[in-house]
Amino acid sequence: MAKGIVGVGFVQDSIEKEKMEGVKFGGTSSEEHSEEHLDLASEDEQEEEVAVYKEPSMYDNLLKTLGSASESIADAYKRRQRAEEGKKAEEGDLDPTDVEEASVAGMEEHSEDDADDSFSAHLDYKLLKEEIESLSANKGKYKWEVDAVNCKWVATKEPHLEDSYTSPPYGLDQKLYDHWLNSYKPSGGQDLHSSRQRSFFSLCNSYRDILHHNKKPFYLKGREEDSSIMDGYLLHSLNHVFKTRDIVTKNEKKLAKEKESKTEGIFDSESFRDQGFTRPKVLILLPMASIAFRVVNRLIHLTPSGNKATVDHIGRFSDEFGTGRADDQEGEDGMAKTWKTSKPSDFQSLFGGNNDDHFMVGIKFTKKTIKLYSDFYTSDVIVASPLGLITKIGEAEADKEKDVDYLSSIEVLIVDHADVITMQNWSHVNTVVEQLNRIPSKQHGTDIMRIRPWYLEGQARFYRQTIILGSHVNPDINAVFNKHCLNYKGRVKLLCEHKGVLPKVLLQVRQIYDRIDSESIVDADDARLDYFKNKVYPKLKDSVQGGIMIFISSYFEFVRVRNFLKSEDASMCLLGEYTKNSDISRARAWFFQGKRKIMLYTERAHFYHRYKIRGIQNLVIYSLPERKEFYPEIVNMLEGSNSMNCTVLFSRFDLLRLERIVGTAPAKRMVTSDKRIFTFC
Repeated sequence: MAKGIVGVGFVQDSIEKEKMEGVKFGGTSSEEHSEEHLDLASEDEQEEEVAVYKEPSMYDNLLKTLGSASESIADAYKRRQRAEEGKKAEEGDLDPTDVEEASVAGMEEHSEDDADDSFSAHLDYKLLKEEIESLSANKGKYKWEVDAVNCKWVATKEPHLEDSYTSPPYGLDQKLYDHWLNSYKPSGGQDLHSSRQRSFFSLCNSYRDILHHNKKPFYLKGREEDSSIMDGYLLHSLNHVFKTRDIVTKNEKKLAKEKESKTEGIFDSESFRDQGFTRPKVLILLPMASIAFRVVNRLIHLTPSGNKATVDHIGRFSDEFGTGRADDQEGEDGMAKTWKTSKPSDFQSLFGGNNDDHFMVGIKFTKKTIKLYSDFYTSDVIVASPLGLITKIGEAEADKEKDVDYLSSIEVLIVDHADVITMQNWSHVNTVVEQLNRIPSKQHGTDIMRIRPWYLEGQARFYRQTIILGSHVNPDINAVFNKHCLNYKGRVKLLCEHKGVLPKVLLQVRQIYDRIDSESIVDADDARLDYFKNKVYPKLKDSVQGGIMIFISSYFEFVRVRNFLKSEDASMCLLGEYTKNSDISRARAWFFQGKRKIMLYTERAHFYHRYKIRGIQNLVIYSLPERKEFYPEIVNMLEGSNSMNCTVLFSRFDLLRLERIVGTAPAKRMVTSDKRIFTFC
């Protein structure tokens, strides 16, 4: 173990390890204080008859362990023990009543500044043993409902979604509110109280975990709604960072006065525990550099003017995260003004900027400066892609000298455009979330006596707020939200009625939905492949006509169908997300010319390229697309077909996708009906 540090993760075994390794803290070995350990033990024995035993917490164990290497910490531990036992302090020590009065005074002073402050209420809350057991067992069920427009919020605890702040600054830091107000009015805003930005900020400020999966994204003509929600969570992030910093700054001043007056016993006051293991408090996960460019620029814009007299490395950030085009060809959000106009407008808006999915940048706020590209351990906010963080995690696992301990004290996690991330690799998000709020391997210069108790007790994951935003939800997103979001404040998510996208199919296509019945989700993939082999493919094989396109949602399914068709020596060509450009051009030409009878086409290939496939005579949708807007696009490719037929395979486990395409009410009937085949024209 490194000198000058006691790893917090090894608290419970540290006494034994000290005997074996001679661990050092503050430059003093534990062996030099072995007698002090004995003195502590003998004191406990002598006072056993009058003292009431209280099981030591992890924090007590940590103080006792560190006391073997530091006289000041050992002294603090003694005073803490005496205060809890109600004993009178020895001469020169702070009286326990003084500690209580100091704590109460600190609370009163804090309450005057932040009356009904959800920030303080959330972080200062002490979990009961029963609550910890319940959260660990993840027993929360969605039993509360609140109606919204065309939707409803469901929650694991009574929601109270109405805003408790009825007057300015509405729970915001005053400087942040004033700046927001000054920015809002010139843009045409009238009633700030009922603005969309404040509405979503208020929901975030409840510190509950949030799953909002009906957000209309900016690239699908939802720029106003998307921007309002983005402003809401960015205001919440800034508010959290500023209030955290204000508390630390106030306590630093108090500690300095205590030091000047030579008053001892400051470690006994709960009011001075204001930090985590490391500084970063907010993590924002985004899929593309162009979106990060948009978010960070807005974050800077929402920061009060006095806090951004200078923005370090803004030029470098624009070069690396912008489009790299000339200023007259680039919009304010980093998107190109004209780019591949042959593609659909939503494709241009989403991919018109920097499409890099491997990035990570730290942002530090000082009194007058915003520092981009700050060291991760000195940053307040980290903006990253899942792939960027996964790379850092992998490096730390391969090299013991590296670590990702800057993820140990994340208190607000925001995953925006989750639906786009699912088109990349959602498992990366799962890995990142599992890495959060772990006990760090090193101290990283943190004053252990200032760390909040629930960090030391390993309860940080119960205090972390997670906000997941996207245009739709799938089982993978639901799994992360339900399994890894354990906030003691509870979870809220949106449930919506979908109208479906069938009216956007412009052709008179006969759409036949064929339900595949399987007993469990584990057997669903095998049942689908067996049905395709035994029921669908024989008809395709016997068909003289070519031009058969099989649309497949996932790469896993793509590989299984491809392998089956190869075993049947089928005439086919492939168009997947990993197909080379030269092979793609050849495949499209062969299919159009009739040299290949079947084409396999994946959803991700369509997402990243939006190909217009020509020559389709018969369409088989092996699995429904995640993105509902792709369904009419694919079906409308039958233009010029003689048969105008589309066969869709689905199971009851596809309900989330199905309701986005055919509508919520029809989808529920289709998965429960005694009939298996349904037709839409």
